[in-house]
Amino acid sequence: MVVEDEYLIALNLEMALEEHGARVVGPFPRVAEALDHLASMGLPDIAVLDINVAGTPVFPVAERLAAEGVPFVFATGYDKWTLPPAFGDVPRLSKPTDPAQLVQSLMRAARCKETGRVA
Repeated sequence: MVVEDEYLIALNLEMALEEHGARVVGPFPRVAEALDHLASMGLPDIAVLDINVAGTPVFPVAERLAAEGVPFVFATGYDKWTLPPAFGDVPRLSKPTDPAQLVQSLMRAARCKETGRVA
């Protein structure tokens, strides 16, 4: 799942993930659209979230994913100190995101879910 409001960044994220064999859900340019998808279509295996999506904080999506045990990373221009304490351990990648670093972070997040350990 990709939640990102900037078209070119969303497209780059999507292409990078697809190049590594992922089937991308989204990208969703609005938090409400991402939440609607989660409610109606179910959970993704993993997610990439921008922190500020069209002026709305993405934290409701992050909370839902975290509650369901879905690993995710933040890809954002915001500093780590802007994250609520509950998301302090979530990997944060600076935009523009290096595709290889993104894939590595997602793989690490998925392994953490499988092992129950923090990376």
